[in-house]
Amino acid sequence: MQNLNLQLRPGQSIELLKELHILTPEGKINQDSRRKLKQVYHLYQFIEPLLKDLSEEEKIHVADIGAGKSYLGFIINDLFLKNLPNSKILAIESRQELINSSIELKNKLNFKNMDFLPLSVKESFHSDLLPETLDLVTALHACDTATDDAIQLALNKKAKHVVIVPCCQAEVAGLLRATKGKLIHSTSLVELFRHPIHTREFGSHLTNVLRCLWLESRGYQVTVTELIGWEHSMKNELIMATFRNLPGDRAKNKINDILKEFHLSDTSFAEKFNG
Repeated sequence: MQNLNLQLRPGQSIELLKELHILTPEGKINQDSRRKLKQVYHLYQFIEPLLKDLSEEEKIHVADIGAGKSYLGFIINDLFLKNLPNSKILAIESRQELINSSIELKNKLNFKNMDFLPLSVKESFHSDLLPETLDLVTALHACDTATDDAIQLALNKKAKHVVIVPCCQAEVAGLLRATKGKLIHSTSLVELFRHPIHTREFGSHLTNVLRCLWLESRGYQVTVTELIGWEHSMKNELIMATFRNLPGDRAKNKINDILKEFHLSDTSFAEKFNG
């Protein structure tokens, strides 16, 4: 066990770190918690400049999609937003028991500018519990199509910034398995996903490529990088997008070309890119 003193930021809540089980009641940290904290801090380093970019606004609205235990939201609030009284973190989570425990922790720490909304992401599209616009939408390991829903919410709410770490992209892998027979005699590209393990991996990659093009088609500038070292997580791709009102026709055409190439144009997966 080791002290964490050198890793703490000025004004950071020790009580929060204890409640999140990063620190023991004695203020110590073990190696497993150190790795967990490293991941969150690393993601926060990407998010913090975006929050600073937004800080000239009268208020900042951050939506944390598929929030789970709201680990990321609590850290963002503690390190940045808690000193901006007109700003809000909106944690969207469908599991009521997690909402209840987060509300309990919020009250214990007196984090007044956090709201926990018992909604699925799709329910949040039309919910009166959200403002008309959002400034930053983040989704850390929102599973499978929940990441697409997070992007759709960001587009609906005209978010300036989008930060997502996708997870478990299974939808396209299933569709590719069904199209192999159609492609096997028409293109050598089928070799990219002929073997089952490649189907899964290529489906994941293809999904994220199309997500990036989707954001670009709506005027966003997109950056893709690693979140953290592979020894910490295999779900390691970080997609960041900032709205620049850029032309989107090229990206739209690329989406259509890719969907057509892999016989995905007539699937429900393809429909979302027109949303």
